[in-house]
Amino acid sequence: MTTSTDADLEAFTAEWQVWHRQQEARMSARHGFLAITSLHWLEAEPQRFPDAPGAWSTGPDGVVVDLDDDEELVVEGEAVRGRHCFGVLPERGGVDAVWGEAVIEVAKRSGRDIVRPRHPDNPLRTAFTGTPTYPPHPRWAVTGRYVPFDTPRPTTVGAVVDGLEHVYDAPGRLEFELDGQPLSLTAFPGHAPGTLSVLFTDATSGATTYAANRSLVVSPAEDGTAVLDFNRATNLPCAFTDLATCPLPPAENRLPVAVEAGEKLPRERGGA
Repeated sequence: MTTSTDADLEAFTAEWQVWHRQQEARMSARHGFLAITSLHWLEAEPQRFPDAPGAWSTGPDGVVVDLDDDEELVVEGEAVRGRHCFGVLPERGGVDAVWGEAVIEVAKRSGRDIVRPRHPDNPLRTAFTGTPTYPPHPRWAVTGRYVPFDTPRPTTVGAVVDGLEHVYDAPGRLEFELDGQPLSLTAFPGHAPGTLSVLFTDATSGATTYAANRSLVVSPAEDGTAVLDFNRATNLPCAFTDLATCPLPPAENRLPVAVEAGEKLPRERGGA
């Protein structure tokens, strides 16, 4: 006999499975992070790379590529040949230039211009079989409260690449309890309007989950109520590849409890 509790868990799990399939599809997209084949930090001196066309450089006027006569990129729908200036890129911004089946990401990270080619046939992508997870359970969907700061707080965090830093304007913190223990997490602005992004580690980090970070998206209600569904804690790209520049959590976001929910250590890093 199926009880209401069993039915609730089945419905919760089914909803989570839809979300996780979407998450896996984003990670394994043709030109997603698993397709990256290299990471190049640009200099004033033009450089050529084996997995991208042209000679690339950067300077006061931004990123420039000089293409040979037989080379072509498509930038914002327009075919370009010869010399092309991408201009000065905003921090954490970028442009995707199409080269045949590949995409050449031109971006700025931690104040420096980079080129990251993305090839759909990269073995890391073609061999991807999914990410291990903890079984979803409603106990890890915790209702807390969003407490905005009087003014956003500039917060500097490290990165998985030594020597890099990321700076965010933290708008507030999320306060909640796990197993009766009061906890809080500093939140950064999310990608979608009305959302917050939380970077954290916990007592599982470096054991069953990726050591450096995990990420959680939270959408507070107008009254400040916020559900932190740790079943939807995800790995950042750096959990899969060394060719990412992911930020580390602020020091106060190192939770002293074991959050046995969400994505585990990827198989690509030895997870099971």
